[in-house]
Formats: sequence, C-alpha cells, structure tokens
Amino acid sequence: MIAVMARVWPILLGTLLIMLGNGMHFTLIGLRGGVEGFSAAELAIVTSAYFVGFLSGARITPLMIRRVGHVRVFAALGSFMSAALIAYPLLTEPWAWTILRVLIGFCISGVYVAAESWLNNAATNETRGKVLSAYMIAQTLGIIGAQGLLTLGDAADATLFIAASILVSVAFGPMLLSATPVPAAEVTRAMPLRRLFTGSPLGTVGIFLLGSIYATQSGMGAVFGTQIGMAAGQVALFIAMLFAGALVLQYPIGWLSDRLDRRKLILGASVVGASFCGLGWATEGGMMFLMVSAFFAGGVTTPLYALFLAYTNDALDTEDMPAASGGLVFTFGLGAITGPLVTGWAMQVFGAYAFWLVLGATFAAIALYALYRMTQRASTPASETDSYLGVLPTSSVVAVEAAVEWSTQQADADREAEAESETDRAAG
Repeated sequence: MIAVMARVWPILLGTLLIMLGNGMHFTLIGLRGGVEGFSAAELAIVTSAYFVGFLSGARITPLMIRRVGHVRVFAALGSFMSAALIAYPLLTEPWAWTILRVLIGFCISGVYVAAESWLNNAATNETRGKVLSAYMIAQTLGIIGAQGLLTLGDAADATLFIAASILVSVAFGPMLLSATPVPAAEVTRAMPLRRLFTGSPLGTVGIFLLGSIYATQSGMGAVFGTQIGMAAGQVALFIAMLFAGALVLQYPIGWLSDRLDRRKLILGASVVGASFCGLGWATEGGMMFLMVSAFFAGGVTTPLYALFLAYTNDALDTEDMPAASGGLVFTFGLGAITGPLVTGWAMQVFGAYAFWLVLGATFAAIALYALYRMTQRASTPASETDSYLGVLPTSSVVAVEAAVEWSTQQADADREAEAESETDRAAG
C-alpha cells in the first residue's frame, strides 16, 4: 500500500489543489454575483451551466484522450480552466458567466476522467478501495479548505479569482511531471434510462432528485447567504458546513449501509435532510441554526449518492453494473442542471428562504418514493449486497466504475471468507 501511495500522491495533491481552486470559484460566483446585482434567477442559470459542461465533458473527453493522449488533454483542459477563472471579473455579465461556467464544467469533468484513469491504473484490486477513499477525502478537504481561503480577500475585486486560477494552474504540475502514461480512457456506454429505471426505479428517480439537491446546495448556497445579508466569511462557513457534514457522516452511514436494508437508510437519511431544511427555513436567519442545518442537510447528501449507487448495483447483474454506473452519473447530471433553475425561480418569486423549501421538498420526495418502493419489492438481504464505498458526486464515471468493481470484488471476498469460516467451525 505504501508503494502505491508513493506513486499516486502527486495525483492526490493535484486533486486537493484543483478542488481548492474550484471550490473557491463555486462560492465566488454567489458572492461576486451579489456585488454585481445579479438576480437569483440569473445566478441559477449560471450555476446550471456548469453541470451542462460537466455532462458534456464526461461524454467527449474519453474520445479526446483516445485521439491525442492523456497528457495533452489534461494540459489543455487545465489551461482553459485557469484562463476562464481569471476571465470572470473581466466579463461581469450573466451571459458571459454562463459561457465560462459551461467551459469550466467541461474542463473539470475532463480533468477528473484523466486523473481518475491514472489513479485507477496505479491501484491494484487489493488497494483500490483505499486509494479511492484517499482520493475522495482529498476532494472533500479541498472544497472545505477553499472556503477558508475566501476570507483572505474581497470578492468585489479580482484577487480571489486570480488566486483560484493560480491554484488550478499549480495543481497540474505534480500530476503532469509524475503521472505515468496509461491506456486511453475506456468508459462504458451508459445504460439507457428506460432500462435503468426498469432495473432500479428508486435508484434512478432518487439519484435524479439528489442531483437537484447537490447542485442547489453547492451552487445556490452562496446566493442564499448573500441575499439574506451574510458577510463573506459567514457565507464561506455556511458552504464549508455543507461539505464538513458529508465528511463526518460518510463513515457511519456507510457502516450502516452494509448491515441494513438500504431503502430504509435512504428513507432515514432523506427524512433527516428534509427535517434540517425545515429548521433552516423556520429559524429565518438564526446563524447557529443555519450552520447546523447546513451541516446535516449537506451531510446526508453525499452519502445518499453512494447509497443510490450501491442500491442500484444490488438490483442488477454484475455485467450490467458498469453501464448502470454511467447511466446513474448521467441521470444525476440531469438533476443537477434542473435543480438550480427551479430553486432560482423559487427564490426570485418567494424570497431567499425558498432555498430551504425547495431542498426540503426534494428530500421529502426521495423519502416518499423510497417508502413507496418498499411496498413494491422485497428487500435484498444484507449478506447479498455489495460493499459500500463513499463515492462523491464530483467524481467522474471512471471513479464510479472503479468503485463499483471494487465493491463487487470486496463483497465476494467477504462472502468467501465467511463461508470458509463456517466450514472450519463445522469441521472443528
């Protein structure tokens, strides 16, 4: 394991730096948009544009890599992303920001595909779970750390945008200088949505709704904070709490996932999310309550993503899992495009606190649908489910497919070990 980590640390370091820059950029959109007087509806379009680019990049980047190679694609996308970050304060118009967000979403998606391909190639079947977990931790810490960096400057000038661009540019150094070449990225063709829904209705509907929740939290959270009069430091803390909750709750929810009916866990996590969204809406500005609400509402969002992936794979044959992973990532992206648009419209019409109402209603919809599905299909025994791995919504389909492969192998290994143990006990 030490030898593997010695090979992948440049990728983990680069990922951390990229997430610092990208995390700054996400919050800066809301802060600077407030300074420029952009409406909630305009910023919602800007937010959704990122996920349009992200979905496009996930489809197109593997083709680009097969044509010209990882290194060239990686370097080109990094250059475009760095340039786009600097362009924000130069082009302070909603239409320009929308174009820039599409470009950055496309670039970051492609960067993930390339980086995760390198990472997956460096890992073995025995170390893949730990390597992917380290990668997910680096991503989360980068997003949280980015919020702290926002307190070092003023969103009204270009300094923080330049800092984000520098972080992204520097991030590619250790990756490009240290990463070894790998075969062209191979991403399985996504399963058609109709077939995916037939195989796992709850997984398909749930992950679409969760995409809406995640994009609203990460993209419109800063807009909400700005509109209710939070200072820049408070907005940064609010966003940090959304992701800190995920870092804390990922392990206990994952532990329960391997021991309980996953539909019950999906139901419970969704109820927790809806309840704390209700708290955020009802308190109307109490800073402590807003932070607690962000911690728990954001804290269940990322684990729910991994839960939906695991639950869907439990319902499918092993050979269908890679295609299903691609279908789920695509479905999540569709939800991520839709969510901010709905939330932005609601905030424009009903006020800033509609942010919590839309989030709460979406969590409630997941809970109700999970409850309904529990009446339609028998549960899968915990002993027959695949292992849980905390995949983040920010990951590309490359990491998702690798996580699914590891989960299946780990579950098979655990079942074999348990069978051998029972045989030994019977013989003894």
